[in-house]
Amino acid sequence: MTTVFIFVHNRRVFRPRFPYRAVPAAALAAGLGAALAGCGSAVADVPPGKTSVVASFYPAAWLAKRVGGGDVYVRTLTEPGAEPHDLELTARQVAQVEKADLAVYVKGVQPAVDDAVGRHARGRSLDAASLVRTLPPPSGDEGEIEEHDGDRGHADVGYDPHVWLDPVRMATVATALGDRLAEADSAHAAAYRQRARTVAAQLAGLDRRYRDGLKDCARRDIVTAHAAFGYLAERYGLRQVSVAGLDPAMEPSPKRLAALTREVRSTGATTIFTEKLVSSKVADALAREAGVRTAVLDPVEGVEKGSSDDYMSIMDRNLGTLRPALECS
Repeated sequence: MTTVFIFVHNRRVFRPRFPYRAVPAAALAAGLGAALAGCGSAVADVPPGKTSVVASFYPAAWLAKRVGGGDVYVRTLTEPGAEPHDLELTARQVAQVEKADLAVYVKGVQPAVDDAVGRHARGRSLDAASLVRTLPPPSGDEGEIEEHDGDRGHADVGYDPHVWLDPVRMATVATALGDRLAEADSAHAAAYRQRARTVAAQLAGLDRRYRDGLKDCARRDIVTAHAAFGYLAERYGLRQVSVAGLDPAMEPSPKRLAALTREVRSTGATTIFTEKLVSSKVADALAREAGVRTAVLDPVEGVEKGSSDDYMSIMDRNLGTLRPALECS
């Protein structure tokens, strides 16, 4: 059995909600034994002959299933409908990292997985952000935010980690994943590489649809709930104006909101884009103040439970949302 992990993680600190007290040694030993037994079962439940892929958030899971096909067994660490930036690793999940043959992740999105991979999968990892040209994080007014609980959902890595929102970069990651799966599971190497080529071709088709659909538009500014769309904006000649910075949990300061209201009015923007998995209250308030409407632009970080959507359908729907907002012909 070969085990492959695709990860994105966070840096939120676990704060116990009960007072600390000493635990008797016997009880501690029993609890530790139960935890270790659970960790063992977490790794052992992969069907025989399958390469195990653990994805921490939806884009990684989608890519793993498409490239891995029937030769892989995919787990997703983030439950459907959950905000991936809030993910915290359990002992069972850390054990899965430690047992992995390959860890594939996007460094900087969820720092706790960065740490787990560094501790337990050094030399057996593939950082998706290292495979493509990255963009700098947003600067200037986007940095005027108010912190929540003293934590940020992204590591300070010096770049914007939302690489999956560019189909061209996503295709590069697909090709690299096919190669690494082929190395980890040589018996199915040809199948992995063929599926990776198929996925890359589908992503190239998505890129063409975006290029054609956003080629001739009356405006080029997109006002987004948080700064997730820098790669999409760069690829298709748009300019992202974000309400929050890279972390969707960080709220803008009153000064930033006032500046955003003026900017929305000056650019002639008709729409402020919200997201499904995070609160829209700040974006809604800004839209009311600026006198514009709202629409959902999905950063494709997760899907809701029971949804039939996938990466391609969400990205196509995003294109359908952008075109009328930008008055594209």
